[in-house]
Amino acid sequence: MYTIGIDFGTESGRAVLVDVRDGREVATAVHSYANGVIDQHLPGSSRSLPPDWALQDPMDYIEVFKHTIPAVLRQSGVKPEEVVGIATDFTACTMLPVKRDGTPLSVLPEWSNNPHAWIKLWKHHAAQPQADQINETARRMGESWLQNYGGKISSEWFFSKALQILKEAPDVYAAADRLIEAADWVIWQLTGVESRNACTAGYKAMVQNGNFPSREYFAALDPRFADVVDTKMSREFATLGANVGGLTEQAAQWTGLRPGTAVAVANVDAHVAVPAVKVTKPGTMVMIMGTSTCHMIIDSDQQTVEGMCGVVRDGIIPGYYGYEAGQSGVGDIFAWFVNNAVPPEYHEAAQAAGMDLHQYLETEAAKQKPGEHGLIALDWWNGNRSTLVDADLTGLLVGATLATRAPEIYRALIESTAYGTRTIIESFEGRGIPVNELVAAGGLPEKNKLLVQIYADVTGKPMKLAGSGQSPALGSAMHAAVAAGVYPDIHAAAEKMGKIKDEVVHPIAENKAIYDQLYADYKTLYDYFGRGQNDVMKRLKKIRREARGGIEG
Repeated sequence: MYTIGIDFGTESGRAVLVDVRDGREVATAVHSYANGVIDQHLPGSSRSLPPDWALQDPMDYIEVFKHTIPAVLRQSGVKPEEVVGIATDFTACTMLPVKRDGTPLSVLPEWSNNPHAWIKLWKHHAAQPQADQINETARRMGESWLQNYGGKISSEWFFSKALQILKEAPDVYAAADRLIEAADWVIWQLTGVESRNACTAGYKAMVQNGNFPSREYFAALDPRFADVVDTKMSREFATLGANVGGLTEQAAQWTGLRPGTAVAVANVDAHVAVPAVKVTKPGTMVMIMGTSTCHMIIDSDQQTVEGMCGVVRDGIIPGYYGYEAGQSGVGDIFAWFVNNAVPPEYHEAAQAAGMDLHQYLETEAAKQKPGEHGLIALDWWNGNRSTLVDADLTGLLVGATLATRAPEIYRALIESTAYGTRTIIESFEGRGIPVNELVAAGGLPEKNKLLVQIYADVTGKPMKLAGSGQSPALGSAMHAAVAAGVYPDIHAAAEKMGKIKDEVVHPIAENKAIYDQLYADYKTLYDYFGRGQNDVMKRLKKIRREARGGIEG
């Protein structure tokens, strides 16, 4: 028997066909989104989007099903009837407005030219004013749920984005019969059943113990927002691993699978990766490293941790409180530098060496000793998710001279993301939540060995690597096995199907001693620019927004 896990990332969707007996990955297929990340202008339009916007096309997600699942069946020779379940995971919060039957507003001619009708991707940060209002109002009203999100709701999260639609495009808000996570929307398209998964509801939509904030709270944000839950959402939540329903005839035609094949409730890409690396007990932080990084840890107790993205009972592994934190930019930072700031001589040298530019810069950066470049960077080029929860913070590089070279900056950017992770770890440990070791999953640690050693040196923690290059998709396939009844719960599925490499990367003592000194200076900059002592970053962003204009209606 086999299951299929589909991991919807920022740029593409990936399907993995897995043998349920041992987690063996039989076949993999990737499909890139035709419209990718929409952050310049809408498809077919010359109208520019303002800064901090990041949208997507929901129909790109359907194309992932149409291309990847038939591909893994062809590659493997597995028959459709041998596939007993399918499950998905998604970036979050990625949300969209739809009609009552699930039709996205963005595909309707009357709304296709309005950016607010499109999917707001997880890294859409233009809702920071709404996030600020959500936080200020919650503090003023003494809302107890706020502490379970580290004291701040992010601009990346559901109600920040929903409130932005209401404030800036009330006609779009009125036309939307439902506001829904893209994770849940794709399951709706597969099964014909509208469901809401408890994971994204808990971490991204302020649901605690099955309850949203009160109607009075939403009304305090805007009287028109008072009934947002009752009219545009659902109060019923499906638990992880639950069977939502079977594939519809249409979805079966898309995928080549049999109608009625079990479909699991949606999940988040980071959360679903935790059991995929066999982590089902406290003490290990799992880092899902890609364009951004999500930091996941479970514990028996519930604590309030500064800047955490949320704590939800049973949100990751049944029986434990699941904690999430994160960094809004990691791989995206390295990609920005490579795409925009590396001189031609390095492109030529990389080509001559038969390497891509990332590999070449890593090789050159690895020749440096810690501290040799004389640089410190702040890893806020895409805002700060944890611990400051502020999308209006920006990047910083200190110590550059006319002698500074591209590989040195590349290494400093890697180190900055490691410092950001150390800050997150210290926040958890300061509240009594142990972090004894790290497990890294995702493309970055697989490709960049220098990064792995730097993270171990900076944090002082031993670091392991996931046994699969597709941990989220594998985790989804494991949940599909639970939904199909192959395993009674995710603990049992993890024991048989989860994977982690035997190798352990240990911190190098002399490197850690130098990084401790550099980290102290990083923290000085972190507090100075991130905690209100100097708000030049916010002033510059405000001037930039005013210069470029905004979206109306």
